[in-house]
Amino acid sequence: MSNQAVSLSVLDLCPVPQGATPAQALSNAMALAQYAESLGYRRYWVAEHHNMTGIASAATSVVMGYLAAGTSRIRIGSGGIMLPNHAPLQIAEQFGTLESLYPGRIDLGLGRAPGTDQATAQALRHGRGDGSDFPQMLDELRRLFAEPQPGQRLQAVPGAGLKVPIWLLGSSTFSAQLSAELGLPFAFAGQFSPDFMFSALRTYREHFQPSESLTQPHVMLGINAYVGESREHAAMLATSHQQAFLNLIRGRPGPLPPPVDDMEPLWQPHEKHSVLSTLAGTLIGDKETVSQQLADLLERTGADELIVSSSIHDQALRKDSYQRMMEVAGKV
Repeated sequence: MSNQAVSLSVLDLCPVPQGATPAQALSNAMALAQYAESLGYRRYWVAEHHNMTGIASAATSVVMGYLAAGTSRIRIGSGGIMLPNHAPLQIAEQFGTLESLYPGRIDLGLGRAPGTDQATAQALRHGRGDGSDFPQMLDELRRLFAEPQPGQRLQAVPGAGLKVPIWLLGSSTFSAQLSAELGLPFAFAGQFSPDFMFSALRTYREHFQPSESLTQPHVMLGINAYVGESREHAAMLATSHQQAFLNLIRGRPGPLPPPVDDMEPLWQPHEKHSVLSTLAGTLIGDKETVSQQLADLLERTGADELIVSSSIHDQALRKDSYQRMMEVAGKV
């Protein structure tokens, strides 16, 4: 795939299809990671979500170790670890361990949202706060990854002195500003926050300060993509994700539903507006259609990388969509 105009990666929420189990979802993730590696995808990131019966990647570091063990080249990362849910020392040790086992292949993407509802966040954080101290926690984590100094009493073992790339994830301008000030790469959640995309990317690029790890701004943009054998087929594939988001805004999240031919009987007009506006950063169509959508997206955003989420109920069709997406990227 040497003719690719943009680097592609995979964002996997490890969805649990309706009728399946979390164990099957994790097995699907392994098969997809191996397939993505064979296709030339650069990274395979999994995300931290809790108390959601449709997502199997809550123990994100554990899932990453599983995926890294079953692959050999593709970078394995978190998209992301919700740092306020954890002690920085624990994350430094976990990712230091992963980097020690799979050197040069581990990415640490960090977010500040809870990744769940407030009751579950309280159970996870046990008085650690509401995430407003995220910059301080990030600073502590980065110091734990630095080379240990003489007399330093607290060290991450393994972790200290290891070069684990840190990315900040964001769906608004907060993390864009912070990653710019620190000279870190920035990943924007365009897959569910399209309204803030341009302001966040502009903020990041305008305020970027070069650092030891990064000399110029580097943006990875999250998108949803459903590439089918026809535009109608792709639109049908996307209905599983639309139903899942509809269930989420109704307060009834659950396993990933099978696709339907027509969404109209399933939602009210205001629900349709909410779902489609939130998922507006989605590429849907056959290869020709998505190729044009992708070219337009890259022209408008100037993204250096794309990380693609495709919540498709059927595993074989999910793999097929990722294959078609890679073929599209080679033609843009």
